[in-house]
Amino acid sequence: MPGGHVTGYLDRLFSLDGRVAIVTGGSSGIGRAIAGALAHAGARVVLVARGERQLEETVRELRAAGRSAVAVSADVGDRGALERAAEAAAGEFGEPDILVNSAGINLRPPMDALTMADWDQTIAVNLTAPFVLGQRFGPQMARRGWGRIINVASQQAVRAFGNSGAYGASKGGLTALTRSQSEAWAGRGVCCNAISPGFVATPLTAPVASDPVRSAALAARTMTGRNGEAADFEGVAVFLASQASDYVTGQVIFVDGGFSVS
Repeated sequence: MPGGHVTGYLDRLFSLDGRVAIVTGGSSGIGRAIAGALAHAGARVVLVARGERQLEETVRELRAAGRSAVAVSADVGDRGALERAAEAAAGEFGEPDILVNSAGINLRPPMDALTMADWDQTIAVNLTAPFVLGQRFGPQMARRGWGRIINVASQQAVRAFGNSGAYGASKGGLTALTRSQSEAWAGRGVCCNAISPGFVATPLTAPVASDPVRSAALAARTMTGRNGEAADFEGVAVFLASQASDYVTGQVIFVDGGFSVS
C-alpha cells in the first residue's frame, strides 16, 4: 500500500527505535516536549531534573502512552549531584546515543545588581552542566561511531535583551561549546547542534509570560505573529536526534517564528 511506503521512508529517516536518550530539564517546558517527542519516535528516554513530582508525572504520562521512560532527580548545578546523576542515567538503559541539554536557570537582575552567586549559579546550570555531560558521554558516542548532542540555547546568545547579564553570557558560551563539541566529535559520527528558541511561555519565562503587554510585544516582533509553544520544538528535536541530520553539525537552529531575522 502507498501508505506503507511513506511510513517506511519516514522510519528510515526519523525513527529512534533502539536509541537511548538523556534529556536534562525533561520535566517541564521545552525539555519536556523534547523528551516526549524522542520517546514517541522510539527512543528510551531518561529524564533528569530537580522536581520529583513533575518528573514522576512526565514519566507516568509517557509510560501510559506505551513509551519507555525513567526519571533521575538531580540539581544539574551541583557538580557532584550531576556526576552521580549521569552514572545513574547511564545505568537505566545503557550509555546514551542522544544527549539533550535543556535544563536552564534564568536569573536576570540588572547588571549593576548581578552578584557572584547569581553568576556562579547561572554558569553552573546553563554552561558547565552541558560541558560535564558532554565530556562524560561524547567520547563514548564517538567510540561507538554515532551520537547526537543537542543543546538548548537562546536568542540572547546572539543579541542583548533587557538584563541579559549572566544568562546571555551562559547561552553565548553554550553555542560556542556546541561548535567545540562538534569539532571534537563530528568526524567520528557525533553531530552536535544547538536549538535557539524565540520567546516561549514556560516556567522559566513566567515573569514575562504573565505580562500580557510584554508577551504581545514579543509576538509582534515575529514573522508568524505569535510566540512559541513547547510543542514547536518536537519536530526539530526528532530531526536533530535522528539519522536525518547526519550531515548537520555545529549549527545553531533558530526555532523562533522569524524573530531572529525580523
